[in-house]
Amino acid sequence: MSHFCIGDDIDYLITDRDGGIWASYGDEGIYGDHPESSAGLARWDTDGTHTWGPEGRLPVWPLGGSAGATEGAAAWLAWYSHKGAFLSRVDPATGDVTTYRNPLRDTDGIAVRGTRMLLSHRFHNRPDVELSRAELVDDAWVITAQEKLRLPGPVVMRCAQGRDGVLWLRAGDTWIQIEA
Repeated sequence: MSHFCIGDDIDYLITDRDGGIWASYGDEGIYGDHPESSAGLARWDTDGTHTWGPEGRLPVWPLGGSAGATEGAAAWLAWYSHKGAFLSRVDPATGDVTTYRNPLRDTDGIAVRGTRMLLSHRFHNRPDVELSRAELVDDAWVITAQEKLRLPGPVVMRCAQGRDGVLWLRAGDTWIQIEA
């Protein structure tokens, strides 16, 4: 298939190593007229087939997405609702979902490696980003360190991608890699 529709008002999009497309939708998509967006989070294969949706496995209904990452075959999606910010790990082979409270409300980038996570918060159109390092302690992500990083150019929306423990940040015309 050369093209297909995966819904309206996509807040965040990331692909996994199998070519799956993970989408988190904004409120206009979730509460709009397009049925593909209504679940808030979804995975699509390269043929346009819907292969995963939350189907009641989230603690609350999403209002929008803010970041995404892959770790091996698993996908991590950062999203928010009227009850706070969350991080969900999805195993595409089983469909299993594990959801945690997000320790950083305004997350726009994540990278995960095992029990370590790197979260970013950008300052729109400025060359600054705040990085937070977190560790999984029991069943909660706990921030262990924070720093501000000055980048070689302005940071714009959707500037971060997490891949196998590395956060890729786009600043101006430059990509920077930071290990989780």
